[in-house]
Amino acid sequence: MKQLDAKFLTSAADKSQWPDTGGKPEVVVVGRSNVGKSSFINALTNRKKLAYVGGTPGKTQLINFFDVDGEWTLVDVPGYGYAKLSQAQLQKMGKMMDDYFLKREGISCAISLIDLRHGPTSDDLDMVQFLKDQNIPILCIATKADKVPKTKRLAQLRKSAQALNLPLRAMAAVSSVDKTGFDEVYTLLQNRLFPEKSEPEQA
Repeated sequence: MKQLDAKFLTSAADKSQWPDTGGKPEVVVVGRSNVGKSSFINALTNRKKLAYVGGTPGKTQLINFFDVDGEWTLVDVPGYGYAKLSQAQLQKMGKMMDDYFLKREGISCAISLIDLRHGPTSDDLDMVQFLKDQNIPILCIATKADKVPKTKRLAQLRKSAQALNLPLRAMAAVSSVDKTGFDEVYTLLQNRLFPEKSEPEQA
């Protein structure tokens, strides 16, 4: 696996706390609570405790910014679809998320996480459509691939791609347990963020 030099920058509750990253491209990770977002970030960066992994979903309630290789910024936003928050907390989080997605400059790509076992939920479909409406390029990564037989993973990915109306080339399956699939994610990210450095796709 590629070793990334990732470090925590800051947590932000509102726009005033966003870091100035000098115009570096930004990759935001979105997904339902309990889809394995923190585990995905830790596995992608090959760091055990970069992102907090909690036993209960809905733990991330701030927007967390991480510098990667001094070249781009990885952003972890709160998971959606978690009901055990008060109405006031949900409203505050909703405004925080809207401000970020609608006002933050430099969002170059969103990584939308889904559970490979179940495919996209209605919340996932809504999130991907929202990203499309904002013209934010999307990579869809299916987590928990270790829980799906290898012979069935591609078929599951195809079904998810069809449901989300995304090209299969924008999809990948990973396992944070087995640490598989992350080299492919890294390549997809590099091609998206730094196409001038990327190797041409083979026919």
